[in-house]
Amino acid sequence: MASDRRQFIKGAATIAAAGALGAGALLKSCSRDRRKAVIPEFIDQAPEGKALKAGLIGCGDRGTGAAMNFLDAGNNLHITALGDVFRDKLESCRQQLKQHRNAEIPDEQCFVGFDAYQKVIESDVDVVLLVAPPFFRPSHFDAAVRARKHVFMEKPVAVDPVGARAIMASARMADAAGLKVVAGTQRRHQRDYLTTYAHIKSGIIGDIVGANCYWNQSRSWHVNRQAGWDDMTAMLRDWINWRWLAGDHIVEQHMHNIDVINWFSGKVPVRALGFGARHRRLTGDIYDFFSVDFVYDDNTHMHSMCRQIDGCANNVSEYIVGTKGASNCQNEIVNHRGETIWSYEYPRLEHGQPSQLAMKSPYEQEIIHLVEAIRSNKPLNEAETCAITTIVAIMGRISAYTGREVTYEEVMNSSLRLGPEKLAFGPVDMNLQVPVPGTAP
Repeated sequence: MASDRRQFIKGAATIAAAGALGAGALLKSCSRDRRKAVIPEFIDQAPEGKALKAGLIGCGDRGTGAAMNFLDAGNNLHITALGDVFRDKLESCRQQLKQHRNAEIPDEQCFVGFDAYQKVIESDVDVVLLVAPPFFRPSHFDAAVRARKHVFMEKPVAVDPVGARAIMASARMADAAGLKVVAGTQRRHQRDYLTTYAHIKSGIIGDIVGANCYWNQSRSWHVNRQAGWDDMTAMLRDWINWRWLAGDHIVEQHMHNIDVINWFSGKVPVRALGFGARHRRLTGDIYDFFSVDFVYDDNTHMHSMCRQIDGCANNVSEYIVGTKGASNCQNEIVNHRGETIWSYEYPRLEHGQPSQLAMKSPYEQEIIHLVEAIRSNKPLNEAETCAITTIVAIMGRISAYTGREVTYEEVMNSSLRLGPEKLAFGPVDMNLQVPVPGTAP
């Protein structure tokens, strides 16, 4: 099984690399000469081509941003349909698209309710942007693929193993249909990360022997329950704080950093042992922090740490150590004496100062890559790779919740499914207790 999994991961990583770097760059990077980094070529705008119409599913802040990113990615790109569970969310998005991008969405192309995603997909669109809470991603992606739509979908792609496996199955259908899919792991489209990755793959730090990744920040947002809200409304309004909707912040947010280590190492952890707890969160049923020791099949360890608590030291980063040097994965490579042997050269602001702010936003770049793949008919499907990282993050979550060591195979084969049996406004009959390590099943 371990051998099969390694081949599976290798194939998924190859697909992801082909999409991010382009087939030509990938072939060059696989050549025998590993002494020179092959730097991918970047474009600031998608190539010209036929008009593409996109429908947005999930009209919150991130969904509105994704819609604007789509409109900005190139010429002849249009948002023509919107869908959300809540009318006010949809109207806010609609107003912002009109105000900031002069994009008008007619009433008959605006859909509200739990079935809004189906109506958006059934409308005359070529692309769907899936930005509803993560719980909905597997069903929305399945519907989009069956309707033969290209897809951008935010990460994570699921909140439980059942959902992650469903994404993998839909990803294979997307491949068979020639559909293009980009997931919201935008560091894989970020120019400094991609250039650093190319140098790491050239062998500059040798074999990777250890890694750390972090997402430590102040508390996230929450929405207090209002008078007159039923259970479902209250949880959907406050979705990021509920396990069944978001997957907990190790899955919803920290998976970005875990994904970088998986990407750079070309491996996936085989087991995890972690801990976490809840001390200060005001709503929901998730933890405030996690600390997880992930172990790969060659006994390489990755320490993963994430926290959302005010008044603490913050750190959002990754770090890998090799036999010849180390890197922060983003813009610097050092030798074992701590001396910089390579650093990314950022473009300059108007006054001449190099800055990351002058670099093309990865949120824009990922959409540019999607449109480029559609118009050039290049292979691009990141769904399975993102599902794999989602499984890894879930593995860490389960270990912390239970206090047990958990294996990748165990999670991949798990029947765990989160969420209510029926999606409807009203009471929600679920066990929403905060897990206690050592007692949770």
